[in-house]
Amino acid sequence: MGIEIPRVMTQNFPFRVLVVDDELLLRWSIAETLKEHGHTVVEAKNGAGALRELQMSSPPVDAVVLDYQLPDTDNFSLLAQIRRIAPRTPVILMTAFGTREVVEGALELGAYDVMDKPFDMNELEGVVARACQWRNRRGDSSCGR
Repeated sequence: MGIEIPRVMTQNFPFRVLVVDDELLLRWSIAETLKEHGHTVVEAKNGAGALRELQMSSPPVDAVVLDYQLPDTDNFSLLAQIRRIAPRTPVILMTAFGTREVVEGALELGAYDVMDKPFDMNELEGVVARACQWRNRRGDSSCGR
């Protein structure tokens, strides 16, 4: 039995979240959890799909949940590209390689947070909601339409 994370009120603020992971089951689980909390989810199975969704998504995504290791990217390169394309969009990096170097590198490149796999899905939803609220506090009203 884990710690119960309080649900962030999302009924009035459904967020549009891009979930990027090459593992179908994990991507599906994350998407379903976020949908259960009222969010809209866009999915990509690789870096190319993520960049396409970021550039073409209408309305734009409010947050990105990104796997650290994808088959078509070199670890941090996709994070850096996302930060260039959407500098105010919070990126939550998921990794099974949560070394100090990975965490520090991700944060230096502008990741909002780094989550070690495996993680509690409700905890992830809380991080996504806080990331969008953080973006709102910084003056970007596109989050939480």
